[in-house]
Amino acid sequence: MPDETAEAVAETYRLLGTHGFCFGGSGNVSCRTATGMLITRSGVTVDKVEASDIVATDREGRPLGNGKPSSECFMHAEIYAAYPQARAVIHSHSDACTALACLGEGLPAFHYMVVGFGGSDVRCAPYTTFGTPELGRLAVEALRDRSACLLANHGMICHGSSLRDAFLRAQRLETLSRQYLLARSAGVPRILTAEEIAAAIKRYETYG
Repeated sequence: MPDETAEAVAETYRLLGTHGFCFGGSGNVSCRTATGMLITRSGVTVDKVEASDIVATDREGRPLGNGKPSSECFMHAEIYAAYPQARAVIHSHSDACTALACLGEGLPAFHYMVVGFGGSDVRCAPYTTFGTPELGRLAVEALRDRSACLLANHGMICHGSSLRDAFLRAQRLETLSRQYLLARSAGVPRILTAEEIAAAIKRYETYG
């Protein structure tokens, strides 16, 4: 299914629910358009979302027609403004990501796949009130040179080259966060050295 359609955004949000990454009306999905973005409306639930629940906004997150966009629309707008390569954005309260974020910690390079997000870790943005411009600013900073970050005491957010790419990144981050927490429950995870991280990043340049 092509991006830049309301149904594609709705389908991706439903997929987050199917995989247990979102529950009820938590989380939100958007994709970039020529005039701004398409984003899930405020309060819509993963089990009920339809194409009619997707709201078109301008580049600042202001609705272009009927419907109230997600309370996090300004965070999405800030990410699109800061990162031209971002074509889709996913925010969720998936369990492992949120648990790690509630510790106020990022995800270190305990596994080589962490470097697939752009560097030696996935940062955790400091806590601030949800739905505020400040949250957007903090997320943009945590996403510098990265495609995903955690949001302290909140959840996660990532961007991708398409809705599918963003979904796969969200899935990968949740899996790695769960594995990291499992490893920590059994002992002290070994973190890759700087040389090992550099080698993994180089391999990722031709991966896939």
